This record gives sequence, structure tokens and C-alpha cells, in this order.
Amino acid sequence: MEDIFPTLESERTILRQFVDSDLKDVFKGLSHPDIIKYYGISFDSLEATKEQMHWFSNLEKNQNGIWWAICSKVDGKFLGAGGLNDLNKENKKAEIGFWLFPENWGKGFMTETMPLIFNYAFDHIGLHRIEGFVETENTNCKKALAKLKFNLEGTMKDCEIKNSEFISLDIYSKLNHK
Repeated sequence: MEDIFPTLESERTILRQFVDSDLKDVFKGLSHPDIIKYYGISFDSLEATKEQMHWFSNLEKNQNGIWWAICSKVDGKFLGAGGLNDLNKENKKAEIGFWLFPENWGKGFMTETMPLIFNYAFDHIGLHRIEGFVETENTNCKKALAKLKFNLEGTMKDCEIKNSEFISLDIYSKLNHK
């Protein structure tokens, strides 16, 4: 990837590198019941959330992904996060992930910012495929992926255990047709 972290901009947002002062916002997001209901991780303290900040940093350092802080262009306010992980250069694919504070849901931020990440993945990293693994019950995320023109490829039934229960995951993909 690049030596300098790429800042991406849309009409209303700036996607930038995480900084230490984002810790409180990342904790606010990854401890919020509405966000973590379908998210793979959660934290119960600021101290524990430092693990997530290290994860963001290590993605870049190890070149196996890249995540951005999604912020308002107007006032710099932290809105959420999104990016790529599980980057596989050999097979030219990565997994997409994103979350927003609930007060930002339904305002078009995902459909505005995610194409910036897709374009970066396809044009700068050279990916051919972006994958999304979504809990079958997560209708909001599935609607967002449909708006972003992801294709539903199928469902992995009872493939993971969460809160001592089996869950199913729907597999979505977006291919680079350039």
C-alpha cells in the first residue's frame, strides 16, 4: 500500500487515519448496544478499546487492511468507521467492514463514503473482489449493501457461535469490472 495514509473525501465527509484522540469515539461506538448487536467485537472500557486502536494501526503496518475514521467535513465530528481487513493480495480480495453512530443512520453516509473505499481498493490496492459477511438477522446492513450494489452469494447456515448461539452469515460480494 502507500507510505502516506490516504485521506478520502466525499461531499459531506472526510475519511482519515485514526489518531489517539479517537479512542473515546471508538469506545462509544464499539460499546453501543445498537452497534455491537451485529458487530463482531465490543469493549467495556477505554483501556480495552486500545486493542482496537492497535488493530487499526497493525492493519496498515502489516499491509493486511486499512480502516478510516469517518468524520464530518463541516465540523470534523467523528461519525463512525469503515475499511478493509483480511486483505489477501494473492487472491486480490478483502473484507469490508463499517459502523456508524446510530444518530447518523439513515442519512446516506454509508452510500456516500463506502464507494470511496471501494474505489481505493480497486484502483490503488488492485483488488478484484470485496466481500461482506453479514449476520442473516442484520437487515439494516443488508439493505445498505444492496444500495451499494453488492451481490448476495448465499448463506452459511449456523457457521459461527455468538452469545452461545449458532448464527448464520450471508455472503455478499462486489467485483471490480474495470
